[in-house]
Amino acid sequence: MQSFASYPSLKDRSVFISGGGSGIGASIVEHFAAQGSKVAFVDVDESASKALAGKTGALFVKCDIRDVKAYQAAIGDVAAKHGPITALVNNAARDDRHELEDVTPEFWDERIAVNLRHAYFAVQAVAPGMKKAGGGAIVNFSSVSYHTMTPSLSVYQAAKAAVMKRQMDPSEYLLSCKRDYNWTSLTGWGFPVHTTNARSTYSSIRMG
Repeated sequence: MQSFASYPSLKDRSVFISGGGSGIGASIVEHFAAQGSKVAFVDVDESASKALAGKTGALFVKCDIRDVKAYQAAIGDVAAKHGPITALVNNAARDDRHELEDVTPEFWDERIAVNLRHAYFAVQAVAPGMKKAGGGAIVNFSSVSYHTMTPSLSVYQAAKAAVMKRQMDPSEYLLSCKRDYNWTSLTGWGFPVHTTNARSTYSSIRMG
């Protein structure tokens, strides 16, 4: 891996990543592992994920994020092994193209589960431990597609637009943290768009 800056604050930090088996998620796993973090990730691609775990030393947990009960149980198991999760990366998503006339209630529910719901319930699962630890960071992945109106992605765009809204932000719950807590939402291109700090005023930033 190319050499990058070293961040001592990430060493031994308990980090949890959804959809970490391939693509952007795999890169996130690799880079946190390179910082010496205690990394765990979930994915449904068992073959790719096991290979990545072997390469990085990260903990792979096979889990379908659409099953909220199983997903929160997996998060709890990771916290029991690595300590309270103080860095959560809600990365998992699917952007299969679809046409408006083909969308059924079942398709809608499944895609909202894959692209939005899991992030909310992951936040719910880590928040108590993060609060007890005195702080932490939550990173959510959105998409520029709902700004650019990319065709054939209406359900995906609805989910990713929701990611950018503050309704999922647990700042009020975490305001009693002894140290700073940070909430960041990113577009698919990696530009920070919305950031919140429990000690500061909520702000919106557009970059690029």
